[in-house]
Amino acid sequence: MQVSILCGGKSSRMQSEKGLVLYQNKPFVEHIIEAVLPISSNIQLITNTNDYDYLAYKKIKDIVVDKGPLGGIFTALVHSETEMNLILSCDIPLISSEILLELIEKHGTNFDVSVFEDINRIHPLIGIYSKRILPVLKEAIDVNDLKMMRFISNVKHQLIPITDAKRHLFKNINSVAELNELNTNLSQLK
Repeated sequence: MQVSILCGGKSSRMQSEKGLVLYQNKPFVEHIIEAVLPISSNIQLITNTNDYDYLAYKKIKDIVVDKGPLGGIFTALVHSETEMNLILSCDIPLISSEILLELIEKHGTNFDVSVFEDINRIHPLIGIYSKRILPVLKEAIDVNDLKMMRFISNVKHQLIPITDAKRHLFKNINSVAELNELNTNLSQLK
């Protein structure tokens, strides 16, 4: 299975490249790679910057720039050699191999997209995406309809419920305040 980590994004709230923000003295992207490696070493990073060159994985620039996560997913799928693809954002440092294995195990092959949901929201950037959606994805990008949730509702998708006990593992860290909260919670657990 091809794994693509979306390292794009303007990151205006974090004020730095999100995937390289340190958590427990290690960049977010390295926490994610650690969670992925027991499942697949076929990893590519979707990034328009050279900041990730220190990592020994293939880096791919967006085919169409400034199209948000949909543009990143489009690039990932175009460059993938596998039908099913694990797509992850670069701002989920708490993600675990167990969560990713659960996603893979529960993914029904009759679906084109499988993502997690909890009572508050859907997590579209921890998901399995099929190359079959490329035409629909290209059309959405062409007409600049870049809303993730609308796109997912337009393809054959599966929502996998998250248990309360695991909800914190899905937290994406978008701002300095959220990073500080994460570090505070970590120190309280010790």
